[in-house]
Order: sequence, then C-alpha cells, then structure tokens
Amino acid sequence: MAETVSDAKARFGFGENWLKFSALLSDERIESAERSLASMLRVDNLDGRSFLDIGCGSGLFSLAAARLGAGRIQSFDYDGDSVACTAAVKERFLPEKADWTIGRGDITDRAYTNSLGMFDVVYSWGVLHHTGAMWKAMENACALVAPGGTLFLSIYNDQGRRSKAWRRIKKTYNDLPRPLRVPYALLITIPRHIPTVARAAFAGELGDYLRSWYTPLDRGMSRWHDLIDWIGGYPFEVAKPEEIFHFFRDRGFSLRELETKGGGGGCNEFVFDRNPLL
Repeated sequence: MAETVSDAKARFGFGENWLKFSALLSDERIESAERSLASMLRVDNLDGRSFLDIGCGSGLFSLAAARLGAGRIQSFDYDGDSVACTAAVKERFLPEKADWTIGRGDITDRAYTNSLGMFDVVYSWGVLHHTGAMWKAMENACALVAPGGTLFLSIYNDQGRRSKAWRRIKKTYNDLPRPLRVPYALLITIPRHIPTVARAAFAGELGDYLRSWYTPLDRGMSRWHDLIDWIGGYPFEVAKPEEIFHFFRDRGFSLRELETKGGGGGCNEFVFDRNPLL
C-alpha cells in the first residue's frame, strides 16, 4: 500500500500534536516510557549503549533511553516541530547530557542516514509507516544498526479492507480546513465509544472514564493525543507481521521479540538483533 509522491505531500503535523502533548510530561509518564522500553528490549538498563531515535516525536523515548543510562544518543525527525519539542524536553529534563544530539532529518534520505554512523540500539516506534516510503525507510534503518546491535520498531498491522478505509479517513482529515479537523476526528471516534461511555455512565464511572483520556497509557502516552495522531496520521502504510519478519531476516536480522495485534488495528511491535558478523 505504497503512497504516491502527491499523496506524501499531505502530511499530518505530528510535531504540532507532540508539542501539545509535551505539556503533560511528568515523572509518571517518563517512568512508564522507561518501563515499556526496558521491558521490550529485555534489559534493566542501557548503560553506555548508543541509541538512535528515528522519528523522535516528543522526545519522550530519547529521554527514557537517557535515563536508562544510554551513552551517545541521536534523535532526529522529519517534522521541525518534533525536533523543537525534543530539544525543549531535553532542556527541561536533562540539559546536562552533552552527548544527546537532536536534529532534523529524513530516514528515506540515504545520504543523510549514511552520515549518522551505526548505533547499538535503533528505535523507531510508529514512524516508518508515515514516511510515504516505508520499505525504503526500513532498508535505511537496517544500515544504522551496528553488528550485534538491536532494532526496535513498530509498524501498523495490515487489516486489508479496513486499512484501506482508514487510509481514506486519514487523507480526508488532512485535506480538511484546519478548524474542521478536530470535529471530524470526534465524528469518526464518538460512535465507536458510545457503548463504552454508556456502560461507564450506567456504572456511575463516567468521571473516571473521561479522566482516563488524559491518564498516562502504558508507554506514557495520552489517549487524546494518540487519538488525534491516529485519525490524522498520514501518509499511512501497513504490513503483515510475516512481511516484516521476512524483510529483516533476509537482511541478517533475527527476531527476538514480537507483539502483534492478532488481526486487529494498531501497531505490531518487533525487536530484531543484527547478526554480529555483518
């Protein structure tokens, strides 16, 4: 489901959304991000390991890696607002870390990625499928992982017709005038949540349900900001888990961890180790 060049111009403003989310950052959210990163990588810390954050977004997971003890950290994003957001997060929470570099870059630009070198841990959660050239982005990501290093990425699950419908929804969001985008997102979302709201109201738990929209999720995220990210996230590509597995296996990577959506929506998560002899 590759995007055309003209489609790729209709990009969602991820950085604008992350700037709003960053105002909610707290120790609770950061600690949640640390736990999720360490758990999926099966480590207690990242002591001294270099860390590359492809599509750094809010900068939350670069910060989590730093707090887990990572050495050299490189964070980059295509979106200038995301770069600014990550820089502000670093200045707010860890200004003393001199070996954390933040910049603007494009994972689909091989000349740029060749300039970065290699890293012990390469992280890209929910990013490569928004580039408009997902397979090229994954190819370039491979070259950034040091021999014996680790790649942690997530890619939207291919749901067939449902994914095609979501692609149309996302493109429509970005084609709308800005004042109409949030109402459109609510129009798409509210019908799907009416049963949940009704159950919460019947149980006298409506207040708790509404507060949950700003309560930290498992990765320290915000339900509301994730919703806007999901409805608006475009370009939009998807892949089946086996397609991702075969792609990286053929390039010398071994699958260590896998969490799938079991045919549902959202991102499948993968942790690959690169053959140390490559």
